[in-house]
Amino acid sequence: MEDEFRALISNNTRTLVPRPPRANIVSCKWIFKHKFHADGSLDRYKARRVPRGFTQRPGVDFDETFSPVVKPATIRTVRAWPSPWTGPFISWTSTTLSSMAPSPKQSIALNPLGFVDPERPDHVCRLNKSLYGLKRCAPCLGTDVFASHLQSMGFIEAKTYTSLFIYRRGTDTAYLLLYVDDIVLTASSPGFLRRLIVSLQQISVPYRLPRDRRDSLFFRHAALSASHTLEIPERAGMTNCKSCATPVDTRRSCPPLGDPVADSTFFRSLVGALQYLTFTRPDITYAVQQVCLHMHDPREPHLTAVKRILRYLRGTADLGLSLERTALPSSLTVYTDADRAGCPDTRRSTSVTRCFLVPTSFLGPEASVSRSSAEAEYRAVANGVAEASWLRRYFKNLDILCSVLLLYTAIIAVYLSTNPVQHQRTKHIEIDLHFVRERVAAGAVRVLHVPTSSQFADIFTKGLPSTVFLEFRSSMNVRCTGVPTAGGVLDSIDG
Repeated sequence: MEDEFRALISNNTRTLVPRPPRANIVSCKWIFKHKFHADGSLDRYKARRVPRGFTQRPGVDFDETFSPVVKPATIRTVRAWPSPWTGPFISWTSTTLSSMAPSPKQSIALNPLGFVDPERPDHVCRLNKSLYGLKRCAPCLGTDVFASHLQSMGFIEAKTYTSLFIYRRGTDTAYLLLYVDDIVLTASSPGFLRRLIVSLQQISVPYRLPRDRRDSLFFRHAALSASHTLEIPERAGMTNCKSCATPVDTRRSCPPLGDPVADSTFFRSLVGALQYLTFTRPDITYAVQQVCLHMHDPREPHLTAVKRILRYLRGTADLGLSLERTALPSSLTVYTDADRAGCPDTRRSTSVTRCFLVPTSFLGPEASVSRSSAEAEYRAVANGVAEASWLRRYFKNLDILCSVLLLYTAIIAVYLSTNPVQHQRTKHIEIDLHFVRERVAAGAVRVLHVPTSSQFADIFTKGLPSTVFLEFRSSMNVRCTGVPTAGGVLDSIDG
């Protein structure tokens, strides 16, 4: 608490003033949190003074609350980036990024509990800087200030995605990712990375890199340790459960039938934790997606399906998404698939896109109900082309030009993407037809047929037998991964 209070004072975040009449005084509270190492052991105790922004009045005390953040797909792409250099990755949390930006509107807050000025006990704090908890706070304002500092250093914000900053000058290259106050930085060499850190330290004290937080594992969804994977079965009382080979029982389905679960809130809590885990365990994506369809009215068969996932995780806790850099590619290979009428309520089809150059995937319902399997398949191709086109533009920002090779099982989707045919049953999907054909005609995308035995996207659309599941799981770079410590990263920077 004293460290947090000293940081706020040093950044001139407040000015003690007499209580103004008829002013909306925002109360504050202390938020306490435990910080953990990559192995799950306790790192330190953290305290943060947070204003209760819910007492602010819209249109009077704040206008908008938008905050740009980097997406998990961007984190994975940069982490597994196929570049000719293999510079180290570091990450840290800027402890007072929120207090870097001036407050756009005057806010009055109470003194933090335990730190009232004894000489002026009746005074309140006029906030000079934005703080976490305020409706118009650092996630937007502090990001703008930090971005201007980066641009003065020579960084350029990526056109295709906010919160990704690129530095390129001669042989020196660096990428910086920003997620609210969490920062990841990588450079083409340890020496250049060290110079960048020194430059950030000279900008302002809040960017100083703590000695014990230079481990890139804890940058949001970048990695989750085995201890976190085991926490979910422990919460469900399944510590000593029998493991299974796959997360889905292919002999059973999940119909919206059966007795309601005893505790629906606990069910949703487990499923939410599993959703978070899919960022680094894509092998459970389909199983989690199926139980998510019944979050509003969970039944006993759905709880059984969740327990099946937990049994699978219990036996595969040492698995994780391996983000390994590869050689520069000549083409971006994308697999797409569709599950026609997969949603039991709306009967909409589910399409999936999986890129295997960088571990990114898209899984979601299609915009409308498909009248035929050919329509569902072709809409999945259109979604895959859209995702691949975005990745291609993303690569272009980093001076890597590559074509897109899209692989699909349904031969009708391949024919429709290349041949100028128009039938009575395909007239209503004209927009998708023109979009895909335009990309194919421009040479940006090639759509080819792939046999079912090599359609790796099937792992996202259906339950698979154990032999096929294990083969497809390995294709996603889900394997036994050791948990590196910060020591190796520190040595590469300071050594």
